[in-house]
Amino acid sequence: FGAPRITKDGVTVAKEIELKDKFENMGAQMLREVASKANDAAGDGTTTATVLAQAIVREGMTSVAAGMNPMDLKRGIDIAVLKVVENLKARSTPVTGSSEIAQVGIISANGDVEVGEKIAQAMEKVGKEGVITVEEAKGLEFELDVVEGMQFDRGYLSPYFITNPEKMTVELENPYILIHEKKLSSLQAMLPILEAVVQSGRPLLIIAEDIEGEALATLVVNKLRGGLKIAAVKAPGFGDRRKAMLGDIATLTAGEMISEDLGIKLETVTLAMLGQAKKVTIDKDNTTIVDGAGSADEIKGRVEQIRAQIEVTTSDYDREKLQERLAKLAGGVAVIKVGGATEVEVKERKDRVDDALHATRAAVEEGIVPGGGTALLYATKALEGLKGANDDQTKGIDIVRRAIQAPLRQIASNAGHDGAVVAGNLLRENDENQGFNASTDVYENLKAAGVIDPTKVVRTALQDAASVSGLLITTEAAISERPDDKPAMPPMGGGMGGMGGMDF
Repeated sequence: FGAPRITKDGVTVAKEIELKDKFENMGAQMLREVASKANDAAGDGTTTATVLAQAIVREGMTSVAAGMNPMDLKRGIDIAVLKVVENLKARSTPVTGSSEIAQVGIISANGDVEVGEKIAQAMEKVGKEGVITVEEAKGLEFELDVVEGMQFDRGYLSPYFITNPEKMTVELENPYILIHEKKLSSLQAMLPILEAVVQSGRPLLIIAEDIEGEALATLVVNKLRGGLKIAAVKAPGFGDRRKAMLGDIATLTAGEMISEDLGIKLETVTLAMLGQAKKVTIDKDNTTIVDGAGSADEIKGRVEQIRAQIEVTTSDYDREKLQERLAKLAGGVAVIKVGGATEVEVKERKDRVDDALHATRAAVEEGIVPGGGTALLYATKALEGLKGANDDQTKGIDIVRRAIQAPLRQIASNAGHDGAVVAGNLLRENDENQGFNASTDVYENLKAAGVIDPTKVVRTALQDAASVSGLLITTEAAISERPDDKPAMPPMGGGMGGMGGMDF
């Protein structure tokens, strides 16, 4: 329903495919799984994974029909995939500069130069660990917003704290930061520290679970009388995550989290226990802490701790939240806003930006190889002379050797050329950087021409395609729900005849 969706993203197309025949649909769903897995692991390469899976399944099924042992075929496929992955890793080169990051983005976004450049700019601003999100813009242009420092989604507790009426924001220069884990309902316990802050002449930001009634009123009155430059915000997050985020803020600002669990009472807090930052800006929705006083070593230690948690977590939601915390500590947050003339265009561009973003992240992680399907094509040489334990396993290796040529053949065929001829020409050339540039119809050094793929994207596409294809080849039976034999109820007649003489 609604406007048609224009896309070049394999997984988006795969998700829309539903076949009438239940058994055919099972097969389609398994191939849809290939695209989804590639998307989850690398965020790109979903079309490559689907093309590879089709090639392996087609060859594999033909071999099974010819009487070969499906289990041995699968073993052969697995041996070959391991060898190809080793070959890809050996030929991968690390991404060195912003221009290479942009190039990866441009290829993944279907040659859109603006997309590649915006992603490269965003990565430069927030670093490799930073969070980059993609949103739909209101206008026609691409925009890039970068939030430096740590930002969390809690605004000021009272508009009376505002210091800049024009922008409706609170701006505190060089403030102390009190980080309190519980609610504050009375300021009695805080009086000693408030007096110390007033004497220092610097502003104070209070971050607490909540600041209620009397305490908030007292702070507002003090602010209005000009005795105290102060602002208060609620702590971000909920439950254990709130504790963790307050710990992050404490590390970033070189402060201590005031928590009774740790035996620290408000009455005993000194200026040395408060966090510090160069600047804090608060609007009605967000608080941004810029240039916290935390030591680089402490922050690095905290970052490593979060990384270790990311490694062991099994929940996607938890992983996402941990990565957000990591970015806020290590880099910053960039938002790429995608514009366009119509809703259809915006959605299509947003899809491409998402793909390109994942591809550039993958390139930074594991490096790059020449693009256009050539990395897999040349990996066939790693399989030459490789034998399995028996003829059927060797046939499985052969299936992969032929299948990994499929992406290049498909690209050439989409560009109006004969895929087999292009593959043959390149294999005869024997230069692993040489490839076919489908956008210019020229054989050239693809790395130099900027046609590059992230190694991780190519690797996961092959591994996921081989994994699901192996299951399909070794599946001997499929079970489906039995269709309902009961006929549908006939439609009711217009009038209800035979009901005359009834009094209502």
